[in-house]
Amino acid sequence: MKSQIENELRKALLQSGEMSYDLFEYELKEHIDYWRKSLKQDKDEFLFVVTENNGDVAMLLMTNKNDIFINEEARQQLQVFWKEKSVYNYNIELLLPVMAEELESGSLSVNGVKSI
Repeated sequence: MKSQIENELRKALLQSGEMSYDLFEYELKEHIDYWRKSLKQDKDEFLFVVTENNGDVAMLLMTNKNDIFINEEARQQLQVFWKEKSVYNYNIELLLPVMAEELESGSLSVNGVKSI
């Protein structure tokens, strides 16, 4: 199961696969206010959340300026934040097993990011 989730995340995040707006609405949308508070409390620059369900993937990226990006726009914005495609790819490859494990256990994968 974990490897299947990881493969779906890889397709969506590294191979420009399609993401599901319905899944965003079903699993992520209702938590936006909570994550907004968490973002401010943790003093993160941005956070991104990924979920997978039956082969569909959805993503949310939120900035500390209250900008919200959904799915493909979130992926694109994360690539902008991590400036170079090689940095984006490296970070996503590093995070994929952890994200898949969190999703397999029934949690959403929430990742707060601070700039150095």
